[in-house]
Amino acid sequence: MNETLLVITNLPDAPSAARLAQQVIEARAAACVNQLSPCTSTYRWQGKIETASEVTLLIKTTRAAYPRLEKLIGMAHPYELPEIIAVPLIAGLPAYLSWIDSETTVPKD
Repeated sequence: MNETLLVITNLPDAPSAARLAQQVIEARAAACVNQLSPCTSTYRWQGKIETASEVTLLIKTTRAAYPRLEKLIGMAHPYELPEIIAVPLIAGLPAYLSWIDSETTVPKD
């Protein structure tokens, strides 16, 4: 079984978050995406402190599927420099982790 990852990204609004979630599931780059309620992010960008409302996506994938996921997010994301961070999962319900693995495996034709 592949190593399971939790990937986090933020988008500017709910419609763009929903579109990206749909795209990564359709591409089998992730097994599940949770779209959270809007949050307020504060960060430094190009020398200025910024504050923005954003929608966080929690994306469950595998290390093997991560390159596809990162590429897809990079292509579809509206930000010049999107947040894409991956956190390895050290434990989880084995059946759930197995499901993530199977859902991110691209079927052979």
